[in-house]
Amino acid sequence: MTEDTTASDRVIARLGGLHPKRIDTIDSRTLTLERIERLLAALGDPQDKLPPVIHVAGTNGKGSTVATLRACLEAAGYRVHVYTSPHLVRFHERIRIAGRLIDDAFLASVLADCERANAGREITFFEVVNAAAFLAFSLVPADFVLLEVGVGGRLDATNVVKHPAVTAITPVSLDHQAFLGPTIAAIAREKSGIMKPGAPAVIGPQVPEAEEVIEGRARYVGAPLLRWRQEWRCEATNEGMRYEGPRWHLDLPRPSLLGAHQIANAGTAIACLECLGGAVISPAALASGLRQIEWPARLQRLTRGPLVEMMPGWELWLDGGHNPAAGEALAASVGAWRDRHLHLVVGMLNTKDAAGFLAPLAAAAESLHAVTIPDEENPLPAAAIVSAARSVGITAHEAASIEAALQAIAQAGNHGRVLICGSLHFAGVVLRRNG
Repeated sequence: MTEDTTASDRVIARLGGLHPKRIDTIDSRTLTLERIERLLAALGDPQDKLPPVIHVAGTNGKGSTVATLRACLEAAGYRVHVYTSPHLVRFHERIRIAGRLIDDAFLASVLADCERANAGREITFFEVVNAAAFLAFSLVPADFVLLEVGVGGRLDATNVVKHPAVTAITPVSLDHQAFLGPTIAAIAREKSGIMKPGAPAVIGPQVPEAEEVIEGRARYVGAPLLRWRQEWRCEATNEGMRYEGPRWHLDLPRPSLLGAHQIANAGTAIACLECLGGAVISPAALASGLRQIEWPARLQRLTRGPLVEMMPGWELWLDGGHNPAAGEALAASVGAWRDRHLHLVVGMLNTKDAAGFLAPLAAAAESLHAVTIPDEENPLPAAAIVSAARSVGITAHEAASIEAALQAIAQAGNHGRVLICGSLHFAGVVLRRNG
């Protein structure tokens, strides 16, 4: 560990100890913008000093959409700041400065500035990190900022940008009901809270109850809508995919991210780019960007590392999906894997609907080995995952660790496929274990 890494880790550890990481530990108000707005004001309101912002909310696909936006903008020669969460392996993954992960010294500096400005007042860890990202972005020149919403939208700590260039809402489904509401309509109300007057709002595929709420909110705030299969569409073709929007009509390669759902995510990103009035983005730049999207743990094949070496002749895949809609998207992809048996290794958080996530995968899974996520504050016990799996018809067993699960599967000896899934937190553990 270098001195710089030690310095940033020390600040992160101190902030994590002083301020709650869970938004429900602060008081009965739970989600609110009051704390981060107060801190940002003390910092000189850096969120008002940014280049054009593309703000992305949604239940599933928002991270992939942001990754696609970054790849295409950078392929067109633009400098791009990016804020995403959570991280998988290193905290620094959350903040990209003009194309690179934030370096340790700069991260330590902006976090310390936020800590001093906050002066010990009530705030969450996530809010401090958001403020640090805005401060960092305001200090380094760039052409665009990409903001991924953390939870919800209306009261998410990223929703302090008053005049985004574009907003986007990827598919809305049930997740984080304790904070966002018990129904898809309630969750859609929170997600659509990022829309702003006059800023184009790009809408990905939605179920009818979400679409109705989103359209109503757009009318109320005066946000021009660009909806999937209405103002824009993006469909797979034999050669790649076809995008058609208000102005652009393009034949493009499929995104490098696997899964049929990534076509719509890529289309959402391209529709956002089409709305950027001053940007010059050629079809060649879009094609180049689509071919080199980087977004780990989204149906990612692991090709080397200690875990892969444990399974000679097998394929190991990793995905961070964790809710019923993500389970359906995964099932649509792995359903085509008919040449080998599929085995699941699953770790989840105790706030998630395990049976709902696993049910779509039941038809494809030969077996499931459940792991309690190590070093996690709120893991779902392996026994509970096994119970949920069995309730939807999957043969399931507990495993003491990821390695123990893989060893048990390898004993089957049929050189099949292993899909490790259930949580982004679990995916991060896997990536660290695999080097």
